[in-house]
Amino acid sequence: MPLLTNNEKKIADAANGDARKALTLLESTIFASFEEDGVTTVEDSILNSLVDRVGVFGDKKGSHFYNLLSALQKSVRGSDTDAALYYLAHLLENGDLVAVSRRLLVMSYEDIGLANPSVGPQVLAAIQSAERLGLPEARIPLANAVVLMCLSEKSNSAYSALDSAIASIHAGKTGEIPKHLKDTHYAGAAELGHGGYIYPHDHKIGTFGGWVNQTYLPDNLVGTRFYEPVEAGEEKRLAAIYNRLEKFKTEK
Repeated sequence: MPLLTNNEKKIADAANGDARKALTLLESTIFASFEEDGVTTVEDSILNSLVDRVGVFGDKKGSHFYNLLSALQKSVRGSDTDAALYYLAHLLENGDLVAVSRRLLVMSYEDIGLANPSVGPQVLAAIQSAERLGLPEARIPLANAVVLMCLSEKSNSAYSALDSAIASIHAGKTGEIPKHLKDTHYAGAAELGHGGYIYPHDHKIGTFGGWVNQTYLPDNLVGTRFYEPVEAGEEKRLAAIYNRLEKFKTEK
């Protein structure tokens, strides 16, 4: 068996037994080479750079890329800042800024949510800054966004509540909209029985604002509860308001 050249050994060592990585690295090396007087030359610095990136190179849209996105989100959700930054670094080395930014934005609402509502706009601002800066500087605002999300209190209550409502509709749990909520801005609405809506702003409850005890859900769904607040961060305050309103509904 012939001995490997120095460059071949570098590729073999970097691939560490993974034939796919070896072929990808070999192909990249060929593309990066140049030919002069019939001799093909690969500069050591170029090959060394490719070898250093072998862990991420060539998988921009492969399964590993999506595994990295999944690992990033789950690390943020689990508040592991160092792991999240590691996966962010891995993803940015792939160079797909759009996919990473999209995942970070949905995470800000899916995993942080109402526990820290300001995070969504802050992550959006970081993404817009990253898009304007481009790589490699884009990593700076994105790193800020990831650390912020990792260390924020977390809640998925809002979208979970919506998913519960969607599931209810798919299960056929629908009903007639109460007549007092139906549109009255057309001739004949009164003849159909539409009307009777009470304007909440005319009814004050302390410092809370306008509220009146009237039915909003269809009659057959009255009492259904989709939203379950999480006692975390800013949502603690929102939960107190929600529970207070739920109590008002039971009072005559």
